[in-house]
Amino acid sequence: MSNVETAPDEMVCGEDTRPQRAAVEILTPRAVPLGGPRAMTVRRTLPQRQRSLIGAWCFLDHYGPDDVAATGGMDVAPHPHTGLATVSWLFTGEVEHRDSHGVHAIVRPGELNLMTGGHGVAHSEVSTPDTTTLHGAQLWLALPDAHRDTPRAFAHHAPAPVHLDGGIARVFLGTLAGDTSPVPTFSPLLGAEIVLEPRTTVALDVDPAFEHGVLVDTGDVRVGGDGVTPADVAAAELAYLAPGSGRLELINDAATPARLLLLGGAPFGEQIVMWWNFVGRTHDEIVAFRATWEDDPESRFGHVEGYVGPDGSTARLHAPALPNARIRPRG
Repeated sequence: MSNVETAPDEMVCGEDTRPQRAAVEILTPRAVPLGGPRAMTVRRTLPQRQRSLIGAWCFLDHYGPDDVAATGGMDVAPHPHTGLATVSWLFTGEVEHRDSHGVHAIVRPGELNLMTGGHGVAHSEVSTPDTTTLHGAQLWLALPDAHRDTPRAFAHHAPAPVHLDGGIARVFLGTLAGDTSPVPTFSPLLGAEIVLEPRTTVALDVDPAFEHGVLVDTGDVRVGGDGVTPADVAAAELAYLAPGSGRLELINDAATPARLLLLGGAPFGEQIVMWWNFVGRTHDEIVAFRATWEDDPESRFGHVEGYVGPDGSTARLHAPALPNARIRPRG
């Protein structure tokens, strides 16, 4: 998915150096129009001033349930990425993916599609004609400095459900509850969808070296862990837990099921610069990425074959103007 803001923030994102407390930190989303004639809106919880990374997870958009007949759904023309991998995860609906690696795939509920941008990639995303309701999440993973120039690639995985005592998990990255995803990553990570049964507590063994995030999709969940008092997390909020706890508690006190995404990773340990759809390390790199995309896109990002917009156009997205000032670190 593209960040289609016309004036995106430039951010230096890195490990939070503030003292960590044994408490759950709640991150609330901001609404961002995705684009299109009627503007589908997404809820963005990463990055933000309060926190920019959870492990290598550096971007999180959560959207839907979206009535495609009312909004026009998702139609994001070809756009670039550098220094990151995109993770697409759907709850409802389907999205057609095309990229400059030559991949043409359909993103379906419960199936991971991971595209590695690395040195440079371009792709388009369009909700399929049969989709009436679109509901899911789009996430980015920052690539470590040693791997951020890696060639573009694509991986697909449909994880089998893992039955928990009080719920079901689908592990799409990393290891949880005895299940391991076969999809390789460039840093230690965890990604899973979990559905909690009504009036239940699910306790999970997790890596104490990881920081974790819990995005609540539906329902109201309480999140806690070893030495961490459970905190209420409402739908669309993202709960953050610092490293140190080897046990995670997910509590659903309601009479209906709750659904969430569990994200985790070792603290990234590097600063990154994010602007529009690029991840780099310096302001000058971002300037160079933008110039290449505008002036000679195929030299670095390749060509997306087969995209046709709703008006019959095959045009790519153009990058917004850079801010006048150089990057200033935040947080």
